[in-house]
Amino acid sequence: MFKQATDSRVAVFIAPGLEEIEGLTVVDLLYRAGIPCDTVAVTPEHEVTSSHEVAIVCKRSIADEGFSFDDYDMLVLPGGIPGTPNLRACQPLCDEVSARAGAGRPVAAICAAPSIFAELGLLEGRRATSNPGFQHVLSEHGAELLPNEPVVVDGNLITSQGAGTAMLFALEIVRHYLGDEAVERVRAGVVL
Repeated sequence: MFKQATDSRVAVFIAPGLEEIEGLTVVDLLYRAGIPCDTVAVTPEHEVTSSHEVAIVCKRSIADEGFSFDDYDMLVLPGGIPGTPNLRACQPLCDEVSARAGAGRPVAAICAAPSIFAELGLLEGRRATSNPGFQHVLSEHGAELLPNEPVVVDGNLITSQGAGTAMLFALEIVRHYLGDEAVERVRAGVVL
């Protein structure tokens, strides 16, 4: 049963071809922590198919009448291929990520998706990590790459390496809102 612990709301953006573990693990752990979270399709359709042929029915779509990025405190970008290029092709999302990062508001990305932050110029001089296959993109765009760190927090930016680090990534989002005690409670609940 969901017991809300904060008024802040998180959006996890779901694109065709995403790595479902990276998106749904965030949703699961935020639910356990009491942080409101919505899955938001970047397509007009609410049902999106992952890179492993898993159908995910999102709560909202950015194409929905009345959708507003302003409803969310943090934007989260899961990775995967072709999920990451599909997120990158969503101009309204990229514009909003850039605006928020520039304003010091929280954004998070995992696996290949930190490459979007890099391409948008958000990682120059910032500490970050990503999937090893995309770390060159971060370096080429001026990031201070921490290649062996599963999750890197640099101010308002949270980046992570991939499916195997999804729980640690989600826990850093929990820490951002609710602190260490909530992280320990959620860790114990999932036996991590």
